[in-house]
Amino acid sequence: MEPLLPDVTVNGTRISAERIAAEAQNHPAPKGKPGQAWKSAARALAMRELLLQAARERGLMPEPVEIAPGQVETPDEALVRQLLDAAVTPRPVEEGKLRAHYDADPGRYRAPCLYEAAHILIPVDPAAPDQAFETAQALCAELARDPARFAALARQHSACSSRENGGLLGQVASGDTVPEFEAALSAMRVGAVTEDPVRTRYGFHVIRLDARAEGAVLPFEAVLPRLREAAEKAAWLQAARDFGVALAAEASVTGVRLAVV
Repeated sequence: MEPLLPDVTVNGTRISAERIAAEAQNHPAPKGKPGQAWKSAARALAMRELLLQAARERGLMPEPVEIAPGQVETPDEALVRQLLDAAVTPRPVEEGKLRAHYDADPGRYRAPCLYEAAHILIPVDPAAPDQAFETAQALCAELARDPARFAALARQHSACSSRENGGLLGQVASGDTVPEFEAALSAMRVGAVTEDPVRTRYGFHVIRLDARAEGAVLPFEAVLPRLREAAEKAAWLQAARDFGVALAAEASVTGVRLAVV
């Protein structure tokens, strides 16, 4: 009978179950299925070992570089990077395909939307976390009955400095607010107040959308650099996966089914 957490070997090099278990903490898994995290960790460590073996076979010597202020690669990280730099050759990006991708739906590429909005912010008290939601929910219900009271309720309840202006935020653009707030704005009908509070890291918001100006569709030339960068990253990732598949196909691996997807 196989052990519950077997060791893994890669071309004869052992990766202990203890090392895999430690790595598994970095691999999320569905609740109640810790085995998936273990398998993901085992595959990751096995592939890393394969890459390191390939780098040494090529005679590469680690040359760590700074990857962030004060953060330098480990020798193993440097070896993997150097190997991939030398071995991975992505397919060139064809501008014609980028143009076709753009032409399929130019509306996806717009300048930032502009919004005029107001809100009432109810912060969350850690000592009574449910109270903020209940207060915000009650405000939503009251405004559903009488939207004209928004300014007065903002002055009375909001924890934002905009309370002095009846909750008015003025004009905000895409990216000016936290994602949850912007998502609510983009989904609202002009003139409406949110039916339910919107939760962000600041607390619960009751939002009124006063106006929206959709951003103009950007010309292909304006979005080409962004499209090219995304396509080049995707091409590199695919080439790196193909290289990993080729290594795995020639390797002797036990303890885990090595698959690159």
